[in-house]
Amino acid sequence: MRALEIALRAAAGALAFLTRLPVGRLVALDADDVARGALLFPVVGGGIGALVGLVVAGLDARLTALVAAAIAVVLEVLVTGAIHVDALADSADGLGAESGERALAVMREPAIGAFGAVALVVDLLVKTAALAAVSAGPDAFLAFAAAFALGRTAPLALGWALPYARPEGGSGSALTGGAGRVSRAVGVGLGIGLAVAALGLRGVALVGAAAAATAVVGLAAQRRLGGVTGDVLGAATELATTVALVAAVATR
Repeated sequence: MRALEIALRAAAGALAFLTRLPVGRLVALDADDVARGALLFPVVGGGIGALVGLVVAGLDARLTALVAAAIAVVLEVLVTGAIHVDALADSADGLGAESGERALAVMREPAIGAFGAVALVVDLLVKTAALAAVSAGPDAFLAFAAAFALGRTAPLALGWALPYARPEGGSGSALTGGAGRVSRAVGVGLGIGLAVAALGLRGVALVGAAAAATAVVGLAAQRRLGGVTGDVLGAATELATTVALVAAVATR
């Protein structure tokens, strides 16, 4: 019974961390639940991608593919509470600062600066266009699920490789350090496995694209901040998803 409770709390931790579904109101969760739930991040991501795919497929016949994709992106933002796009904007502003100390301060500010606004607009435009293009190709539903699964794999890889940049910790610290390290490694393997199992060699291309985006974010964060923050992990999630969708377009 104890093992089942731990597994259920881990699943709830993954859902609570990646979405705005009110699972936290049903059971009190802590950082350990999120750390254990890390291995399920790709599964949650795949579910979000599947939902996006259903919306695009359901509306494509009545609307244009681009309009259907735009509505699907709005739905994704609602389901996730805009946490990843907000993190992307904050990270773009912070990493554009003149020093690591200033970058951490900027990333805490609620206002969005020029770098953040540009990053947000470009990301959403590219993601919407990529969703529309993928929907017109083969295995669109599987491609959506794979891309979103890989996006939610990105923070696991960064959290495994880099320390947390804020000494006092923060929203993403449950995905760094020794606790949950095995869960994160298993989650990375699961995300890669899901993409390859779903799309074969095409999935390998998506994995490579998502890995490249994750590496760029990680290198920038390591150089400027000395590690990651919750915003950096969210930015990696968003960029890896979008770049994986672009790879899905290129390999149709």
